[in-house]
Amino acid sequence: MTIAELYLIFEQHSEVSTDSRNCPAGCLFFALKGDNFNANAFAHAALANGAAYAVIDEANFAVDNRYIIVENVLETLQKLAQYHRKQLNPIVLGITGTNGKTTSKELIASVLIQKFNMLFTQGNFNNHIGVPLTLLKLKKEHELAVIEMGASKQGDIKELVEIACPDYGIITNVGKAHLEGFGSFEGVKRTKAELYDYILTQGKLIFKNADNEHLAEMALKSGFISNNKICNYSLEQSANNSYVTASIVSCSPFLEMNCATSETDKFTVSTKLIGSYNAENILAAVTIGHFFGIENALIKVGLETYTPQNNRSQLTVTERNKLVVDAYNANPTSMRAAVVNFEQMQVDNKMLILGDMLELGEQSEMEHQAIIDLLESSNLANVFLVGTLFEQTKNRFTCFQNVEQLMQVLDQKQIDNHFILIKGSRGIKLEKVISLL
Repeated sequence: MTIAELYLIFEQHSEVSTDSRNCPAGCLFFALKGDNFNANAFAHAALANGAAYAVIDEANFAVDNRYIIVENVLETLQKLAQYHRKQLNPIVLGITGTNGKTTSKELIASVLIQKFNMLFTQGNFNNHIGVPLTLLKLKKEHELAVIEMGASKQGDIKELVEIACPDYGIITNVGKAHLEGFGSFEGVKRTKAELYDYILTQGKLIFKNADNEHLAEMALKSGFISNNKICNYSLEQSANNSYVTASIVSCSPFLEMNCATSETDKFTVSTKLIGSYNAENILAAVTIGHFFGIENALIKVGLETYTPQNNRSQLTVTERNKLVVDAYNANPTSMRAAVVNFEQMQVDNKMLILGDMLELGEQSEMEHQAIIDLLESSNLANVFLVGTLFEQTKNRFTCFQNVEQLMQVLDQKQIDNHFILIKGSRGIKLEKVISLL
């Protein structure tokens, strides 16, 4: 069956499922495979649970004409998503980056939705499966889509841009993350720049933080030799060739910024975000909103009504303490930024609970020691470290092999009236300590 033929079926059954246990009536079920599962074996269950058709790539599981046999289910899902995106042809903005891409995506969406009927990536649906599933949710009424693209190895972004076919692109930043997959920081930059490569030849324009030297280098290497396909933004008020500029007013604890879309059009934004490192995410949203014709007053509304979730730069106030919960993920770049910002905050009784930074490969020992050295040179003394990687560093702080050991101590020793930063990789599960604080 060709993609065009499958698309005719999709038009009649436009809801898609990859979970045989959750198949809305009349949906299309795609039987994906993984290292530890083969959904072809559950196609019959998907049909029994409500699916109209099951797309499979092992013919022996087909029993009747409700089974659609293809060569490769994942590739078919991806090609169908690409085909669907081209049929509807909304404006598509692709977003990637090491840190901040999800927060930036949420902020950009919160701004753009003030004017446009739009679709944007939900949760962490930003990989080779999540991107096509998001695109297949596009409807005729959608004018604009913001598609987040994640990467853990070289070539990942190239694969995703060829599915999503973005008109515009933004790389929030680049840092040391997933080094096991990328091999090096240079590998990170080459992979993220695959978005720039695509936009240069197939798209319209990139939005770029003019203050980031790595992004400038990547854009140049991709072939952006003039500014006619670059929309720069900057936190430097004197920056030349910047479409939008901004400056930080306050960050104690919530981030407040002055933004300028021209010499005379200026406004202040008071956000619910913590951390000066979020300033560039806010500025990106202002820039993109302004570019697409949204008034400053509505940009302000979009940013000020956004509330962070999923343990991303989130302020949690308990009966006993105030917590900055940033435990969704961690890498050397984001960890350093969080620690530096926390040190600068004008609050009393600071405490840090930091968890291991995972997937750093051969550079893991060096990068964890670098964070320790940063802590040693700071005025932050009340520090708990969680994980075997931090435990192996040379440090003077209290260490725990895992979060359960820390929880035992917190259960016995009540912490009160502290302002606490909780930061670590998701695999360390630091969110478990919140209930004890």
